[in-house]
Amino acid sequence: MTSAAKKILKDALALPQEEREALVDALCETFEDGVELSAAWVGEIERRIESVRDGRATFVDAHEHLAELRRTLAS
Repeated sequence: MTSAAKKILKDALALPQEEREALVDALCETFEDGVELSAAWVGEIERRIESVRDGRATFVDAHEHLAELRRTLAS
């Protein structure tokens, strides 16, 4: 990521959630069309977003998760 992109990301992360969501929507609209998601994937995405918003989702640190995977695969 370029330094300009890193600055934009830093500034974007400082925005309120609603503004970040609007920014993501605007950026997504700039991508080429042609990728269509099935109804099942759209439903899954919506379910996951809702679980994050209502606090049901749990998060795992990526580094810890990868370390655990490596330990599991090494044994």
